[in-house]
Amino acid sequence: MNQLRAPVPPQESKASTEDMTVTPSTGLTSAQAAARLARDGANLLPQKPPVPLWRRIAGQLRDPLIIVLLIAAVLTITTGDWADAAVILLVIVVNTTVGVIQEIRADRAITALAQLAGPEARVVRDGHQQQIPSSDIVVGDLLILGEGDIVPADADVTESAALLIDESALTGESVPVDKPASRPLSAGTVVVRGRGRAQVTATGAASASGRIATLLVQAATLTPLQRRLMGVGRLLAGVAVLLSAVVLALGLVRGQPVELMVITAISLVVAAVPESLPAVVTLSLALGARRMAARHALVRKLPAVETLGSVTALATDKTGTLTEGRMLARHLWTPTAQATISGTGYAPEGEITGDAGSFEALLTAATLCNDARLAPPADDTGEWAALGDPTEAALLTAAAKLGLDRTTVQTRHPRLAELPFDSDRKRMTTLHQLPDGRTRLICKGAPEALLHHPVLTDEADLLTRAATQADEFARAGYRVLAVASTDLDSPPTTLEEHGLSLIGLIAILDPPRPAAATAIADCRRAGIKPILITGDHPGTARAIATELGIITDGDPVIDCREPGAFDRGQAGVYARATPEQKLDIVQNLQDQGGVLAMTGDGVNDGPALRRADIGVAMGRRGTEVARQAADLVLADDNLDTVVAAVEEGRRVYANIRRFLVYGLSGGAAEIAVMLLGPFVGLPLPLLPAQILWINLLTHGLPGVALGGEPTVPGAMADPPRPPSQSILGAGLWQRVIRIAVVLTAVTLGVALWAAATGRPWQSMAFFALGATQLGVALGSRTRPGSLANPMLLYAVASAFVLQLAALYLPPLRQLLGTEPLDLSDLLIVTALSVLGYAAARLDRILHPSPRPQANSA
Repeated sequence: MNQLRAPVPPQESKASTEDMTVTPSTGLTSAQAAARLARDGANLLPQKPPVPLWRRIAGQLRDPLIIVLLIAAVLTITTGDWADAAVILLVIVVNTTVGVIQEIRADRAITALAQLAGPEARVVRDGHQQQIPSSDIVVGDLLILGEGDIVPADADVTESAALLIDESALTGESVPVDKPASRPLSAGTVVVRGRGRAQVTATGAASASGRIATLLVQAATLTPLQRRLMGVGRLLAGVAVLLSAVVLALGLVRGQPVELMVITAISLVVAAVPESLPAVVTLSLALGARRMAARHALVRKLPAVETLGSVTALATDKTGTLTEGRMLARHLWTPTAQATISGTGYAPEGEITGDAGSFEALLTAATLCNDARLAPPADDTGEWAALGDPTEAALLTAAAKLGLDRTTVQTRHPRLAELPFDSDRKRMTTLHQLPDGRTRLICKGAPEALLHHPVLTDEADLLTRAATQADEFARAGYRVLAVASTDLDSPPTTLEEHGLSLIGLIAILDPPRPAAATAIADCRRAGIKPILITGDHPGTARAIATELGIITDGDPVIDCREPGAFDRGQAGVYARATPEQKLDIVQNLQDQGGVLAMTGDGVNDGPALRRADIGVAMGRRGTEVARQAADLVLADDNLDTVVAAVEEGRRVYANIRRFLVYGLSGGAAEIAVMLLGPFVGLPLPLLPAQILWINLLTHGLPGVALGGEPTVPGAMADPPRPPSQSILGAGLWQRVIRIAVVLTAVTLGVALWAAATGRPWQSMAFFALGATQLGVALGSRTRPGSLANPMLLYAVASAFVLQLAALYLPPLRQLLGTEPLDLSDLLIVTALSVLGYAAARLDRILHPSPRPQANSA
């Protein structure tokens, strides 16, 4: 038994004659809204204040490695070593400046993404419903609320149809609260059922959410990748300190000055550890998110960029994701007749093949028990559009093909009350006034929710025939609606969904998206297992899944209604899944050790989207709850956009590993040169200032530019990386050692040859070590020989010019302690530095990274 609710006029239409306290049913005018927005400000919660520049600089200077450099600078100034002091201070200034700039760029990119994925609200202005950013809501606005919406501001309910609000975010009470007319609503609460209208009473800081906004502001947290890299950084720093201590001891044993060796050891520690790595990672993730946004994938949570690259399974719903989301009524069935409907889209053009007169009662009832409407094309090139539920719009289109006009039918039979559709009952019921003074109760919904007693009073034989026909339609891939009604002498005090008579069945088709099959094939090729989880009939789910390649003929389809359904192991298709069962399915899949991405659009998908490793919401037809719960929002509702986002995630991860190879191999070579030099007759291969200069050039622009490398060819042909794999795994640390050996050999070889022939061996070693590292940067390119990522080419060229300047510009020569080289010597060293490029390229050819193993799950 359900309480009778006064109907709310269908969305997109004007209220009839009732005026509100302040705002009429036509809502505010645009001029009024603009004036109030200027007076009261945007409907935004108090934001965390921006980080001031001085605090950003202080944060950079608190870095342990920078503190070590500051100590070294004080030491050199105290001893009067102004040249080394100047270089150390230059390194500190440049590193701090680059770090601050990268922080600001990353913050701006993340802010821009937040604005792209910002919530929207539906309001009535100038007499028409509009969708506007929630930040533009003003006091007096007339809100249109439906299932899945987040209330954007404090408001008073003016009209309600079974409006049920989840206030747990504010009160902690888990039981939703019924909201009849005149009851208040609080910003941030969620519509879990029904629909209604409400007039805004407070916005922004004046709202309930605004008053407790200080509890909602969260400090920025590190991404999982950044936390792993911090652990790697601490390990590298420990190793570098140990080896630098060995260099210090060797220098002292050989009689080198204590001050010189201390500064040398400190310089080695700083040079060996890529201290700019956390900033590079943040910027790479932020820029990757921006690239995803350009491909219609809006990242709401930055760690999602990293996690996407390791997705092993993609769980998706059917309607609007795998299918077009444009429902087409194709077959009609009544106990006495059948018919087929032609036409495409929502245009009321097509024919009903069969006895059209036999279906007038069926389509009239489907038109009355309906909240959608059809919008004609705006111009000659446009298409008819559905305003409201696509399934209900398909019913209106079918009725129009029979000559039934929605406005005329609904005017002759005005709605008196309604029970909106919900996922528990799986049906919708409306009560209408008949011309003769009696009332008609109409119910439509899933066949299994209607075709049984006591909902219907028809004979068992008729119900069996209808159920058999519904199963035939479902096995053919159709969504089936049953429609029933009964006439009453007077309006009831409560709506009771029993005692009705079956009118007929309507078979509706949601055709697969043209790109869905390609997206599924791309997932399989990338080692990602597609899984369909739907509330639809098992036959419908099987037909769509087989056509798109999710399963093959004969593969099992789990009907979640059956007892023990989840005891049969994993499957590619789960049908008739409730929201609670979706959550169980997600948990079971995660227990297998994979990384799960899940798509959803409804309010009931929120828990599963949060539970999944990557929650993906539909941007166009998704509810606000789903979008706010998700990590990724698809602006175009296309599944192939998820595949593009996964590809971008793999690109970001690969580029971070590329930077690690480049930075760590150079740092390892610098330590090795300083460690081995004394054993081959080179007392101090490099001065502290020279070490820091090389670090500044190589870890600066070239290192950051590596983050812009394009996707590796064939990246989507490999299985995803294991979730537990270390950032240094899959052969990375071995590659670092092999390249470092080449860099060390080239540098020491040049130094020994120069020393033996009376050339300026230290300057030649200095130039060789820097130039070979730049060669490694060029050799690390994804597409060598092309103009892809031109920023890396510019960065390497700039660094090479600065390396030359260190040899030939007197001020730099004085700072770094270098000597100019003859042209022949310069050409020889430059030619040998090509070995850095060759080492990087040949290592990838001779020692390719092992391919991840395909996930058997």
